[in-house]
Amino acid sequence: MAKLAILAATLVALLALAEASTITTTITTTTIEEENPSGSRQRCQEQIQRQQLRSCQRYLMQGRPYDELGMRMVVNPQQQSLRQCCQQLENVDEQCRCEAIRQMVRQQQQQGTEMQGERMQEMVRKAQYLPQQCNMEPRQCQIRAIWF
Repeated sequence: MAKLAILAATLVALLALAEASTITTTITTTTIEEENPSGSRQRCQEQIQRQQLRSCQRYLMQGRPYDELGMRMVVNPQQQSLRQCCQQLENVDEQCRCEAIRQMVRQQQQQGTEMQGERMQEMVRKAQYLPQQCNMEPRQCQIRAIWF
């Protein structure tokens, strides 16, 4: 009887050991690699410098192409500048476009051009809607103007 109890205990121990070794835990680790923000910024800077976007600067400096609601008005002399600007802007990655446009606005502000007050507001409005005018994404850029 004692042998039977020892045998039963040994059998239970072996079953428990076998069961413990068959239970496996799977841990899945998912790593989401985010693009290095400083690397992305550097890539955008390189694209902006390479494109120079002179046609876009010229377009932004021209007269008023928008009504009070930010809707485009048909102004023929600006169409060529806009078309050339859109071609240049198309060569800039979508995620870099607004930064390129913001830099153009900052350059105009820092150059101390004769643009002040209402003319500066018009330029900022044109800049905000420039991607939309070019039928590109993002449709609108957020631009904070710095007033001197």
